Amino acid sequence: MTITQQHSKQRHQRREWLRRGAAAVALAAVLGGIAAPTALAEPASGAAASATAARGTLVSVTPLDTLDRDRVVAELGTLGIDPGTVRYGVSAYRLTYATVDPRGRPTTATGLLVLPRGGPHRLDLVSDTHGTIATRDDAPSGGAGYNRLTPYLHASAGRAVAAPDYLGLGSGPGGHPYMDTRSSVTASVDMLKAARTAAVRLGRQVTRDVYATGFSQGGQVAMALGRELSIGRDRLRLRALAPIAGPHDLLGTEFPGITDGRVDPRSAVFYLSYFLTAQNRLHPLYKDPAEVFRAPYAQAVEGLFDGSHRPQDIVAALPATPQELLTPQWAENVRTPSGALLEAVRVNDGVCDWKPSAPVRLYAGAADTDVPIANSRACAADLARHGVRAKVVDQGPDADHTTTAVRSAPQVVRWFDSIR
Repeated sequence: MTITQQHSKQRHQRREWLRRGAAAVALAAVLGGIAAPTALAEPASGAAASATAARGTLVSVTPLDTLDRDRVVAELGTLGIDPGTVRYGVSAYRLTYATVDPRGRPTTATGLLVLPRGGPHRLDLVSDTHGTIATRDDAPSGGAGYNRLTPYLHASAGRAVAAPDYLGLGSGPGGHPYMDTRSSVTASVDMLKAARTAAVRLGRQVTRDVYATGFSQGGQVAMALGRELSIGRDRLRLRALAPIAGPHDLLGTEFPGITDGRVDPRSAVFYLSYFLTAQNRLHPLYKDPAEVFRAPYAQAVEGLFDGSHRPQDIVAALPATPQELLTPQWAENVRTPSGALLEAVRVNDGVCDWKPSAPVRLYAGAADTDVPIANSRACAADLARHGVRAKVVDQGPDADHTTTAVRSAPQVVRWFDSIR
C-alpha cells in the first residue's frame, strides 16, 4: 500500500519526479525516443484476444522509453535511490496480454517489461509488483512516474523485469479489484509468461528463474506469487523472494493498526475506502454505501476510486480520520471484523503461511505508519512455523513507508546478485 500524502517533503519529491518524468517522455517523443506501437503486436484486438487466448498469451508490445546508463542514474536520483548497482541502460515496453478476472473470466491486462541494454544474452527474470495506486495512469506501464523506478533499477543490473499493472490499471479494462490477492497473482504469473514471449521477439532470451520482489501492496502480492511459483506454475522457478513493507498480516496487524494509531489516520481513511468499495464488488459487504460511510462521504466514495481521480484529490474529498468516515456500526466492524468483512479479509490474508524452498528476506521500516513493521515480523513468524528462517531487514527508526522503499530496493538488487 502507498499514497502520496504522508508528509509535505514526500509530496514535493513525488510531484517533482512525476513532473520531470512527464517532461522527459515528451522530450523523448519529440526526439524519436518513443516509437509508435510496434509491429510485434498480435493481430487480434485486446477484446478478441481475451475471449480466445490462453492465459499469458502476448497481445501487443509497445515501446515506451529508452534510457542510457547515465539517464537511469539521474532518474533514480530524483528520489535518492542508490545507483551503485546500475551497469546498463534500459529499454521499456508496455505489454498487453491475456489473463482472467477475479471470477475466472477471460480478460486482458497490461504491464511493463524492462530489458537491460547489454548484459547476458540469457536474462533471469525479476517480478516487481507495485504498491497501492488509485489512478490508472500511475501504473508502471502508464505515464512516466515513480512506479518505473525500481523496474529500471533491477533491469539496469542485468535482468529482465516484469512489472504488472494488475487488473483494471494501466490500459486494462474494468475497475481495479484492490487487495484481491488471487487476481493480483494470476495477473502477475501471466505477465511473467507474456514477458518471456516478448523478450524473445525483442531478441533476448529469458530463463525460467524468477526473483520476486514488490513494495507495499506489491510486497503482499510478491509473497503470494512466490507461493504460486513454488508449485512449479508454468515451469517457472522461484529463486528468491524479497517483499518490501508488505501488509502480510491484515487481521493481526494492519486492521488493528487502523484503530490503535499505528497506521496514520489519513492513510487509514484512504486504504479503508479503497478496500471496502473494491471488495464490495467481490464479496458483498453492503447494499448501500450509507450503511458503511457517513454523510456526505457515502454519496461520493465509490466514484473516487474509478481510476480517474488523483490521490491528492481523493484524500481532499475524504475526512481526516476513520471515525469521521465510518458509521458507528462499521467503525466497530473494522475494530473487530466479523461476518462478510471478516471473510473478505481472511481470503486475502495468510500469504506467509507456507514453506518456501527459495531464500526469503523481508524488508521493512520501524517508522512506517502505512504498513507497520509488525506485518513483516508476523510474516517471519509464520514462515518460522514452517521451518523457514527469513531475515527481517529493518531500515531503521527513521524509515517511514517511502524511505523504506528507497533504502530497500538497491539492497534487494545486491542480494539477488549474491544469489545468482
